[in-house]
Amino acid sequence: MKKLLFCLLLTLPVMAFAQVPQPFDVVGKFGSLNAKVYIGYQLGSNKVLDSAQAVNGAFEFKGDIMYPSLAIIVVDYKGVGSAKMDIGPNSDKLVLYLEKGKINIQSPDSAYKAQITGSPINDQYKKLLAINQEAGDRTNKLMSDAVKSSNDPANANKAVDQNDLQAKLKVIQTDYHNALKAFIQANPDSYLSLLTIGTLGGPSPDPNELLPLLDGLSKDLKDTETARTLRNALESLKTTANGSMAPDFEQADTLGHPVKLSSFRGKYVLLDFWASWCGPCRQENPNVVKVYNQYKNKNFTIIGISLDKRENAFAWLNAIRSDHLGGWTQLSDLKFWNNAVAQLYYVQSIPKNFLIDPTGKIIAQDLRGDDLKAELEKVLGKSN
Repeated sequence: MKKLLFCLLLTLPVMAFAQVPQPFDVVGKFGSLNAKVYIGYQLGSNKVLDSAQAVNGAFEFKGDIMYPSLAIIVVDYKGVGSAKMDIGPNSDKLVLYLEKGKINIQSPDSAYKAQITGSPINDQYKKLLAINQEAGDRTNKLMSDAVKSSNDPANANKAVDQNDLQAKLKVIQTDYHNALKAFIQANPDSYLSLLTIGTLGGPSPDPNELLPLLDGLSKDLKDTETARTLRNALESLKTTANGSMAPDFEQADTLGHPVKLSSFRGKYVLLDFWASWCGPCRQENPNVVKVYNQYKNKNFTIIGISLDKRENAFAWLNAIRSDHLGGWTQLSDLKFWNNAVAQLYYVQSIPKNFLIDPTGKIIAQDLRGDDLKAELEKVLGKSN
């Protein structure tokens, strides 16, 4: 999860935060260091690498940026140069945001221990990292406890309760999600709030949740090209948001016969995106089969949409048989991530599903584990 946030903060398109370059000045003091110090950051579509010689610990970097930019400062203790320098997990480095104005970084001896002052965005970045660290620590402990439990001789004949594990992971995910929302609402003037909105929904963002957060940002932020691009993307996602009518489509089943979504009107339909090569999908399939068998006689069915490749058609058919998915309709154009239905529904990761009511309206999505059964109980009552 730590790596996830670090990467997600960089996923929005590289757009100008301001119309003119903004000068930055990084003034550093790392003890009595005498070594070459490098800084790397993004300037528009270009990567910038600059260096400075630390003399008795003091060094300085000056430059221009078009928008706040994530940067890395690394100390070259061995004097090997930027091409051969180690920037791995054991290297002495500092990750920070560059912004307009003067940024002070000081440390008694190393980049890793440096403290950053005079930079509001880096104070905010620390808060985001703390939110991320807490969620990561909770997740690691949960998974570690699950492994210990499974390795306990007393539990030798007990399988890990995947539904219970997923439920606990969901609690952590929900807390993490809410903490990020609180950060956005508490920092309406921060560029990081804009980036966090762009990543908050993960691969399945809910425009009904994110657009109000975007509207709550300062006028200056909302007027940026990044914000306008994000808004356009979220507006397009409204077509598959909860409460929207599910876009109709036609795709071939395992025998090559065309099947339309609209032909299932009058039933509750779970539109289930999966693939034979998708481990989490295959892990979830027993739960989907169980729920299907409980509700198949209560006006409920499933349409599976596979993101398999044409050359792996046999693997798709074999997975249907081995996972006992033949009770419901299975469709695919065997075009991998270019599957026409997946693109129509903006599917960015699998497993992914949408629950559609008898009128054709999307009423829920991303139902896994016990959540699927709970949602069906809500609309169809308890199963027999």
